[in-house]
Amino acid sequence: MAFGVKREELQAWKEAVSRGEIAFLTHFWLDPRFPGITTVTKVGCSDLQRLASWCTEHDLPPEHIHHRSPFPHFDLIGPKQSEILRQEQLWDQLERFKLQ
Repeated sequence: MAFGVKREELQAWKEAVSRGEIAFLTHFWLDPRFPGITTVTKVGCSDLQRLASWCTEHDLPPEHIHHRSPFPHFDLIGPKQSEILRQEQLWDQLERFKLQ
């Protein structure tokens, strides 16, 4: 279950993904399969080759990309999530979701 994301944020993410940009969207998330995990960052890009390359550059397995048309994405959770948000300098998402 996802919550804590504004409609405008979701729309901006979808537009960036559709343009073939690497886009980040963090939101609160609860899933019983991942106890203790309360957020996820969706890293999306409609250019699957670019998204796969981005995954490889960040030591993430491209085979875990969710091929959900029209918004393919990779889900970041756990320690790797905050590590990559810091690398990408997405301070607002780190602070807002208390991932620091």
